Order: sequence, then structure tokens, then C-alpha cells
Amino acid sequence: MAAPIGLRLEFRGGAELLFNGVKDQHVTLPGQPAPWDIRQLLVWIKNNLLKERPELFIQGDTVRPGILVLVNDADWELMGQLDYRLEDQDNVVFISTLHGG
Repeated sequence: MAAPIGLRLEFRGGAELLFNGVKDQHVTLPGQPAPWDIRQLLVWIKNNLLKERPELFIQGDTVRPGILVLVNDADWELMGQLDYRLEDQDNVVFISTLHGG
């Protein structure tokens, strides 16, 4: 069984508006049989943190196009995207690159 892990989640570029304006969240994901990955994290975020308009953050089982995801300051595309296995004390940043005008 995988132990619980602590993460720092950051929401920037307007994404924080979907989370009651909270930009930084320190969360503890519960222990589970398999290690946590970003795919599972997105489901957890949707169920536990996302306050409004999930369609602006989640599309299918991933983030909506226009949301940049960084894991420990590296683009998640270099880390395996949804399959990246989260580690205790990882920092995951979600930055909305879409802005109204």
C-alpha cells in the first residue's frame, strides 16, 4: 500500500478563480494500493477542491487545453503527463494561459 503523500498545488493565471481565489493549497493525498499519478490527482482535485465550472479546468480525464502544468518547475510533458507518479512534497502548478478579452 502506498503511503499518504503531501503536495503543494498552485493555481495561477486565472485558474485560481475556479478554486475560490485560492492560489496555493497544501494537500495530503490518502494512502491507496497503487502510487498516485497525475491522472488520479486530477480526479481528486475535481472532487475535493474545484468549486465551480469544472469544464474550464478538466476535459475528459486531463486538463483542458490552455492549462499549462508544471511538476517541480518542469513541464509535465517532459515528466510523462498523466502517468507521472507523484512523490511526497512534489509541487504541481496549473497555469491558465487563456484570457478573455
